[in-house]
Amino acid sequence: MRGVEITGKRLGLREVAPDDVDALHAVYGDPAATEHLPFEPRTHEEVAEIVAEALRTAETEPRRLYVLAATEVDTGEVIGVARISIEIDHPHSAEIGLGLRPDHWGRGMGTDLVRLMLHLGFTSLGLHRLWGARSPANTAAQLAMLVAGMVEEGRIRHHVRARGAWRDSIVHSALEDEWEGHRSLG
Repeated sequence: MRGVEITGKRLGLREVAPDDVDALHAVYGDPAATEHLPFEPRTHEEVAEIVAEALRTAETEPRRLYVLAATEVDTGEVIGVARISIEIDHPHSAEIGLGLRPDHWGRGMGTDLVRLMLHLGFTSLGLHRLWGARSPANTAAQLAMLVAGMVEEGRIRHHVRARGAWRDSIVHSALEDEWEGHRSLG
């Protein structure tokens, strides 16, 4: 699928563009926004490379990676990022990930973003299973995924090495046939 553009009540998703580097750096480069992610805050140059790679992978066939800008519907401002990575060996399953600028936390935007990603994955991409992993300490992500209709599956012990130590991950998923009652785009 090319030219992703999906709009909910408060948020939209669209393909990242070269002009999004500064806005995405406000997420990827922010220590608070990356606290629960398995990497240190990114430099501006690293974010520019993430955007360049996203543009390259958008042209691949079959497309396996979607890196999308999360925008406020009212202003069009980029306030976050969403990723869907389709598994090579299981092309009906994909991992999701997201990040929001900290000044947009606490208002249900994470839940809205997860709902948009589930809608995109199930409706537009024809996927059967979407899953995401979070840090056990990231209760905001837990709440966003649960409220959006995902199910907590369990813990992967010592799943990632982050900030010099091994960290577990908690996996959440949604299945296409269970998602029917959660079609609200938030």
